[in-house]
Amino acid sequence: MARRIAAGAAYGGGSIGLLGAAAVGVLLAEVQLAKRHVGGGIAPVPPSADGRYGVAFAGPAAPLRLGLLGDSTAAGQGVRRAGQTPGALLASGLAAVSERPVDLRNVAQPGARSDDLERQVSLLLADPSHTPDVCVIMIGANDVTHRMPATQSVRCLTTAVRRLRTAGAEVVVGTCPDLGTIEPVYQPLRWLARRVSRQLAAAQTIGSVEQGGRTVSLGDLLGPEFEANPRELFGPDNYHPSAEGYATAAMAVLPTLCAVLGLWPETDRLDGARREDMLPVAEAASQAAREAGTEVTGARAPWALLKHRRRRRLPAATEPQPHPETEPATEPATSSGPHEEPRQEPLTEPRQEPHIEPREEPSGESHGEPHGESRNLPAN
Repeated sequence: MARRIAAGAAYGGGSIGLLGAAAVGVLLAEVQLAKRHVGGGIAPVPPSADGRYGVAFAGPAAPLRLGLLGDSTAAGQGVRRAGQTPGALLASGLAAVSERPVDLRNVAQPGARSDDLERQVSLLLADPSHTPDVCVIMIGANDVTHRMPATQSVRCLTTAVRRLRTAGAEVVVGTCPDLGTIEPVYQPLRWLARRVSRQLAAAQTIGSVEQGGRTVSLGDLLGPEFEANPRELFGPDNYHPSAEGYATAAMAVLPTLCAVLGLWPETDRLDGARREDMLPVAEAASQAAREAGTEVTGARAPWALLKHRRRRRLPAATEPQPHPETEPATEPATSSGPHEEPRQEPLTEPRQEPHIEPREEPSGESHGEPHGESRNLPAN
């Protein structure tokens, strides 16, 4: 099915239905019931996390430029502090690994579907002198909930990846999360939501890899933790991730984000002990959709690398520092905290934002996760 969706997106095919018409009546009833609970709280407007991170690493090397695109998950809706958003967490982590400052620009829009990526890419590429070095895209959940045709969804995503790659930016796509992990969604809608989400995620992987991007499956990374601690891992509206949930998402994406820039200590060499393999891209996409946290990287067509990168503790999250060109001349850019806050803290000092310790799992108890890795991810 993922191959058919991707082929339809590439060659202009029409909509490919993911669900039979017989399920419509049941689905409508379940959707109305879920709507009474999902979003029952109020999700705050996502804080702006744009700015410079890792200013303590300032030196002769130019700062890395990181762009973030997508929907409410990429924007960080559901938290109130800039340092809790996925953009801030990824920028802080990238700065710590590269030992260079990182300039973040987040153009993600809450509620966005894949057809909004054209506008977002245009915003990022408007100034050719500030083209991002690497971009992260998190998109897909609203495509499913708003019944956007899967072929259209994948076509919009692959076009965005192609434009960014043509401009010289590396691209990492966090594929559609598993909507079956949302607590107020009941059976059979939960099963159908999981199936549709995974099909779209696999098709996104095929399309993105073919355009030169890498993907990380977000899938049901939060599944086990969500079942045990739903109030901890989801925000007050029962739909968007909490600060803890965003930390798990960033922890899953950061290794691939660093690897695509050649900063991660692991290479793309396959490790059989970690169940890594070279597979046809469609098969790799299908496996990745079933196993959250899996990276898919294009190799020699039609092959792709299936990777399970080791995750490490996230560095202490920091608030954005204004760019030097917009900062008053009398204010030195030496702190790791926000410009308006008097307190300054080094990058190595823990702050209040949560971070996740990776957990090693016995080889016989993977629970759908790669051996030796922690389970992490927010559902959208």
